[in-house]
Amino acid sequence: MRVALLNDPSAELFSNQLLTIGNGHVPVDASNGFISFPPNFCNFVSTKEELINKVFPNIIANHKNYDWLSERVILAAKNKDVDHLNFKIQNQIVGTLHSFKSIDCVTNEDEATNYPTEFLNSLDVPGLPPHNLQLKVGSVVIMLRNLNQPKLCNGTRLAVTKLMANVIHARLLKGKFK
Repeated sequence: MRVALLNDPSAELFSNQLLTIGNGHVPVDASNGFISFPPNFCNFVSTKEELINKVFPNIIANHKNYDWLSERVILAAKNKDVDHLNFKIQNQIVGTLHSFKSIDCVTNEDEATNYPTEFLNSLDVPGLPPHNLQLKVGSVVIMLRNLNQPKLCNGTRLAVTKLMANVIHARLLKGKFK
């Protein structure tokens, strides 16, 4: 949907490459069982630190430059990898770390003993924010729920501009509604 809204040929090419890989239409090397990525698909690195430095060079000086941020993203398949990368990147950003905790409870009081709050807080479900969301001004976040389609739809990238006790102010990074 975002590729169609942006009318970006390079984004469409990348999207098609992802679909080709995901649908299993890329030849597999018989000797090692690996697939070969197209030469213009991505850049390879050997460590997470090298990845962060290649994608976000000089983040200390640029974390409030929204045009610079809008051109950078790291994709990861697992929440634990995302959490680890977010932690490392946010530690480089100057500022106070704010913590936003979820309020987890069961709807049926009879089930409260089966699902204690500690258990609910420990769940790390894809598509839901973590129990303890930690952010700094300048952090990049992703909209998880459609609030105002197509302007604020799930997957929209935003940069945090202000943090208060129960409100997060953020600015759209990309798209025609920026």
